[in-house]
Amino acid sequence: MEAYEGFAKVYDVFMDETPYEEWGQRIRDIITKYGISRPGLTGDNKTPLETERDLVLDLGCGTGNMTQLLASYGYDMIGVDCSEEMLSAAMEKREQENLPVLYLLQDMRELELYSTVGTVISVCDSLNYLLTSEDLLETFRRVNNYLFPGGIFIFDFNTVYKYEQVIGDATIAEDRETCSFIWDNYYDPENQINEYDLTLFVARQDGLYQKYTETHYQRGYTLSAVRKIAEQAGLDWVLSMDGDTGGVVTAETERVLAVVREQNKQENNEKR
Repeated sequence: MEAYEGFAKVYDVFMDETPYEEWGQRIRDIITKYGISRPGLTGDNKTPLETERDLVLDLGCGTGNMTQLLASYGYDMIGVDCSEEMLSAAMEKREQENLPVLYLLQDMRELELYSTVGTVISVCDSLNYLLTSEDLLETFRRVNNYLFPGGIFIFDFNTVYKYEQVIGDATIAEDRETCSFIWDNYYDPENQINEYDLTLFVARQDGLYQKYTETHYQRGYTLSAVRKIAEQAGLDWVLSMDGDTGGVVTAETERVLAVVREQNKQENNEKR
């Protein structure tokens, strides 16, 4: 089974303790301080360039939790994910909340948009699913290509420390009213790859449980490695912080939140 086929059905149940509101407020503060996108849905009072500048792309949007939250703040949102099942859940939320979000089924390594956007975000360790430096570089290059001049990319990633010392080779089990899971982790320190073997039991309407098994792979990255790749892609490094505390990144930081800026288009415009 492909990753997120079965998990998509219960993803939000097991992610209910994720501090989306806190993350969303932090992202909004970063956009306000460092970015160029402004809240306010597309309308006749905006020029085409202003419309592009204010677009915000959620890369690896999953079931749309952060996408919908930022849309509720007034941002004009696009969500991109490579899982049909996760996007299906996101589109159900869009209908329930009546927010005009555009969802696209795409692999982030093959990102293709109809225009530039002022801001790109990627949270909840989506970038850790890129298992090679080449894939991460290609994704950063795609983001850089579609960023409006001076636009920013806000992203997070799990660190090598988290996989090595916190969740690697651990088994996590959780039982809820309508579903349960067993999550076995196997960490390969040589390749810095963490394998998740996920077994799910999801309640059906007839009272029985459907079993799903999936395998996910994520790679841990160091801050120095990610910064080098981002700069290689032509992005200007703005800042980094501990993604959980908002403080300084340390050797024991489990999740890094970083901000980079598009610079090549701006430089080219200044030369004209």
